[in-house]
Amino acid sequence: MQIRKKLTLQFIIIVALILALSLLAIYFFSADYRRDDFYNRLLNKGTNSAKLLIEVEEIDAGLLRRIDQDNPMSLPKEIIAIYNYKNELLYGSDNDELLHIHQELLDRIRLEQEIRYRQGNHEILGFLYADKFDRFVVIIGAVDIYGLKKLHNLQTVIFLVFAISILVVFVSGSIYAAKALKPISRVVEQVNNITITSLNLKVDEGNGKDEIALLAATFNKMLSRLEAAFKIQKNFIANASHELRTPLTAITGQLEVALIKQRTPAAYQEILLSVLDDIKRLNHLANRLLLLAQTGAENPEANFNPLHVDDVVWQARADIIKTNPNYKINVTLHETFEDNRQLTIAGNAHLIKTAVSNLMDNACKYSADHQCLVNISPAQNHITLEFSDNGIGIAPQDIPTIFEPFRRGRNAAHIHGHGIGLSLVERVVKLHGGTITLYSAINQGSTFTITLPVAQF
Repeated sequence: MQIRKKLTLQFIIIVALILALSLLAIYFFSADYRRDDFYNRLLNKGTNSAKLLIEVEEIDAGLLRRIDQDNPMSLPKEIIAIYNYKNELLYGSDNDELLHIHQELLDRIRLEQEIRYRQGNHEILGFLYADKFDRFVVIIGAVDIYGLKKLHNLQTVIFLVFAISILVVFVSGSIYAAKALKPISRVVEQVNNITITSLNLKVDEGNGKDEIALLAATFNKMLSRLEAAFKIQKNFIANASHELRTPLTAITGQLEVALIKQRTPAAYQEILLSVLDDIKRLNHLANRLLLLAQTGAENPEANFNPLHVDDVVWQARADIIKTNPNYKINVTLHETFEDNRQLTIAGNAHLIKTAVSNLMDNACKYSADHQCLVNISPAQNHITLEFSDNGIGIAPQDIPTIFEPFRRGRNAAHIHGHGIGLSLVERVVKLHGGTITLYSAINQGSTFTITLPVAQF
């Protein structure tokens, strides 16, 4: 169901309930008032008749009957009967047999002082009338023709008021809901006009104060993030294609040159070694891209296990020095570590080792002395790893984008690299719930600081 229809329906139901309860209260209060008023009239009429019969000596039953018949104030279809203390009938109207009076009824009236009941259309009141010598029972009944007619008219009015009110509420509710939801319809229309090629378009935020404006602003922020993500993806594909095409072009060129004429075995060996070097670079790039994709996989925590950070650092150091004997990597373990638990994190050993290796390799590669200083120290429920060098540093304008894929410092163009390493490091660190910060100055070196949470046992 559309929100517009749902709002209108809810509005109608709420108003209908409130209106129905109010009108029913009016009706029942009116019915109670009519009934009480009519019984008061019966009481007054019965009291007057009893007083005339009992207290006025000149009036007997026959004269009282004629008075009642000629009295314009008599009630419609009035029936009255008066009994003495012996339950003997002192006075009865012509049709008093319609009251169906019996001994038990008279005894009940004497016991309860006053009773009210209905008999057909007649509303009947029985009460005690006492003078200084005796107590008399007066039973009087009548039909409240005018009161019931007024109550019936009130029913009709209430029904019409309810029906007309619901109709008015339906129309006004529909108009109000349409007006209230018009901004949403406008937002939906604008969103439908935004495609993958027009993410730069934005939704009108209106007055900027209500919930619709907040929704539009939130959607605009999402569009900005999507636009940035598509831009990064586009640049990533372009850069990846370029990085893959460069060694492939070199391999193709060398093989084509080799096939132009017959060469000596030494010349062929030189060409094959160059091709092998390009293939290794391609393989290295492909492995980095696969690792980058692995860090974005769903539920990577499934492969997390407890591991000692210092062991991973030493393994990474050994692997790098094995392939680059001229590199110098000094690892310092802070003396404040109390036990191995402070060095244990929950993570993927292969990914952590890859991140550490990248930072060590970069520090040595971009330093004239090929030296990297690694400092491992404890923090509150965390482990801090600092990777420092005395290399060429990173320009301030390059630092904000240095962790994006295929981004490299302007001063590092002459050194071989793909620009994937730091992006991979950042993703691995964030994947493990950590943070990475950078301090760098041109020709003074760089310091990368990684903070990882300690495993909770």
